[in-house]
Amino acid sequence: MLYWLADFSSTLSFFNVFRYLTVRTGGAMITALMFVFLFGPWIINHLRIRQGKGQPIRADGPQSHFVKAGTPTMGGLMILLGIVAATVLWANPHNPYVWIVLAVTLGFGMVGFYDDYLKVTKQSHLGFAGPLRLLIESAIAVAACYAIASLGRPVFATSLTLPIFKELVIDLGWYFLAFGTFIIVGAGNAVNFTDGLDGLAIGPVMIAAASFLGISYLVGNAVFSDYLQIHFVAGTGELAVICGAVIGAGLGFLWFNAPPASIFMGDTGSLALGGLIGTVAVATKHEITLAIVGGLFVLEAASVIVQVVFFKLTGKRVFLMAPIHHHFEKKGWTEPQIVIRFWIIAIVLALAGLATLKLR
Repeated sequence: MLYWLADFSSTLSFFNVFRYLTVRTGGAMITALMFVFLFGPWIINHLRIRQGKGQPIRADGPQSHFVKAGTPTMGGLMILLGIVAATVLWANPHNPYVWIVLAVTLGFGMVGFYDDYLKVTKQSHLGFAGPLRLLIESAIAVAACYAIASLGRPVFATSLTLPIFKELVIDLGWYFLAFGTFIIVGAGNAVNFTDGLDGLAIGPVMIAAASFLGISYLVGNAVFSDYLQIHFVAGTGELAVICGAVIGAGLGFLWFNAPPASIFMGDTGSLALGGLIGTVAVATKHEITLAIVGGLFVLEAASVIVQVVFFKLTGKRVFLMAPIHHHFEKKGWTEPQIVIRFWIIAIVLALAGLATLKLR
């Protein structure tokens, strides 16, 4: 919206600053942060009154979690509202990538919201039926991948690029839709698995968003992408604004989610944020880099898959409890120890992922 003020730069030169992507990204970050700060308390109080008993606590979970009974969930609403407000205000409304990413974010957020709603109203940790939920998520992701493929130049738009290799590009053809859908849906659910402790998910989400803020800015800039010898994808630089909004909204949410949490993110936020990051990765052609930057999310999701498969095959468990952060809780690690150590891992993985931009 503010981007349109740049049209008046011939009358007042100050308005020219709204053309600068860096200015608008910083503006989106501050706007999202202030939005969550200002409206967060009202949203928390409203949800607490509406939800009564709050998010149900798993009976088979760590004993330390029972003190959190009564804490409201769906805190992802404040994050999503902050992201949308900041993006609409600061992003270029003519850029289709912005609307694709927002559509996936809100679509996944609605799925997560319904899941949280069922858990709260039924007072059960069992929410939306898994197969149906994945089907809806996949439908949203397929539509997004088709739109992304339609925007890019032929062949490259449906291709897979690999970190480190300069020229190696694999054309996936129509299989790109399946691959992109796997990345987006996988990212959404991986972040969802990670969201189990106060502040655990939002920290790595902000770290991943900061990484893809830089990646989208570089990939969408012809000069920088040529210098780094990475593939240029016109228009994706605008996604830096959304990533900036994620960081700002995430910081605001962390203020209320820091131990002891006043509110939980819930599936409303975790599914939406994971889907957002996954869509940005697909749009910028850095899907493999996402697996490195978001390696913590991959580890959390893999621990659940391994636990389920191994238990069905042998009747035994690999971990004391899955996802893996609960395994460490069972081993005696305190919640702050797990959160801080997992954040450190996320930072190291993010640096490793960003290093691939230069190792070519």
